[in-house]
Amino acid sequence: MYLNIGKGAVIPTDGIVAILDLDITSQSHLTRRYLQLAEKSGQVVNASEDIPKSFIVFERDRKTTVYLSQMAAATLLRRAESGMI
Repeated sequence: MYLNIGKGAVIPTDGIVAILDLDITSQSHLTRRYLQLAEKSGQVVNASEDIPKSFIVFERDRKTTVYLSQMAAATLLRRAESGMI
């Protein structure tokens, strides 16, 4: 199954580790630091045409990628659970 995360980006659902709300989680200094380090190491893919609302932690073959999405975390979670492509 695949999940459309916006801006034409589609990822396989079997590699999704977490779908997180950016506003809520970025209040923590640990999350902000994690995102900064991921961006520095080239692990962040911006799949947002506007201000991102959520981020998806994706892992495949021991490689982690963080996708930024303009869609709400609740919307992405609903899509992933329902199998909407």
